[in-house]
Amino acid sequence: MAKYLAQIIVVGAQVVGRAFARALRQEFAASKAAAEAQGQAGRQSAAGSSISGISLQEAQQILNVTKLSAEEIQKNYDHLFKVNDKSVGGSFYLQSKVVRAKERLDEELHIHKMDQERKEQRKQTET
Repeated sequence: MAKYLAQIIVVGAQVVGRAFARALRQEFAASKAAAEAQGQAGRQSAAGSSISGISLQEAQQILNVTKLSAEEIQKNYDHLFKVNDKSVGGSFYLQSKVVRAKERLDEELHIHKMDQERKEQRKQTET
């Protein structure tokens, strides 16, 4: 009886060990994929800052937006661009800052869109 009990314990431990190892490998692969995706998005965001010469936070402050919403960005851009038009006594410098801020936020929206598409593709390939 003790012999069978010992065999059951050993076989059970092997099964649990294999399942744990498999789960660990899957978790490692998932975290590696997530880190790569996050790293790529971070590199793209940094590239957007270097191209436009303006950081994401500064662009959000200039256009007075908290969330990345294309409608809100466009609405605030139109207003600030008109207000700073040189023909109505505005500043060309401020107008150019508004344009650069919009370009930077548009680039960030594009990055988020591409990241979402990648996530959807990854989900489709996993299922």
